[in-house]
Amino acid sequence: MAIETAVFAGGCFWCMVQPFDSLPGIKKVRSGYTGGHTVNPTYEEVSSHTTGHTEAVKIWFDPEKITYAELVEIYWEQTDPTDAMGQFQDRGDNYRPVIFVADEKQRQIAEQSKAKLAASGRFTDPIVTTIEDVKPFYEAEKYHQEFYKKDPTREALEMEQRLAFKLANWQQD
Repeated sequence: MAIETAVFAGGCFWCMVQPFDSLPGIKKVRSGYTGGHTVNPTYEEVSSHTTGHTEAVKIWFDPEKITYAELVEIYWEQTDPTDAMGQFQDRGDNYRPVIFVADEKQRQIAEQSKAKLAASGRFTDPIVTTIEDVKPFYEAEKYHQEFYKKDPTREALEMEQRLAFKLANWQQD
């Protein structure tokens, strides 16, 4: 079976790993940087807002067990799609929400999903998450990988605003 990949930026990459990591069909989730103009940036360089990168996760998945469309739907529920300049307490272009697409099929799925979300009336503000062609993905430093397992207390603090938003906007379904 061919493994496919998905790349999503939704604010702090620490908070984007766990929602995907435990799902059936997910082979691996790595934190990293993408969308910028420098090669192999460090966390400090990305945080300086000079590289153009955003924090993101790259997900390797088995499409026979979980589809790209399902991953996109899960992505929406982890983010505030109406906030173009960060996510929750994490502010700046390096936290912007982006769905990075690998091919035309992924682009069509992401665009249709975004249009459906916009038409749903769930949010009064426009959906500003961008859909962009995938760019080189650089894995973040080792201490950033699987952070939710390494420091669950800090992860819980990082997730507070995100979870409150999720409860207010997604749990009514």
